[in-house]
Amino acid sequence: MTSLTEKDKAVVRAYWDKVSPKAEAIGTDALSRMLTVYPQTKTYFAHWKDVSPNSPSAKKHGITVMGGVGLAVSKIDDLKAGLLNLSELHAFTLRVDPANFKILSHCILVVMAIMFPEEFTPEVHVSLDKFLACLAMALAEKYR
Repeated sequence: MTSLTEKDKAVVRAYWDKVSPKAEAIGTDALSRMLTVYPQTKTYFAHWKDVSPNSPSAKKHGITVMGGVGLAVSKIDDLKAGLLNLSELHAFTLRVDPANFKILSHCILVVMAIMFPEEFTPEVHVSLDKFLACLAMALAEKYR
């Protein structure tokens, strides 16, 4: 099981402070990338009029996702409790396969590396990867 050290948490918080002003662009690009690279994920968005990667619905959901990432950063000391409502929503209402949390986490990581190459150091990479894995596990908590 992945766990975050105090150093990881500090690295994630500092990195988030730098990149959060671009959170909407990160989310839009990450969701677009997910829909393109992993087209099977489109099944969860069948209620959208347009499921293309650059649709207004995809952009809006990408922004929503990054709002959740921001929430997770603020709840980094207790992700399971801090993300309980989101976990229940995705498990019981939306019924999203939790494997998709890892897929989207990977897309977020790729987009952050592309958008912030100078800031995306190996140290940031490791800590952010661990954080996103913990976030995915916290969202999957209600599936157990």
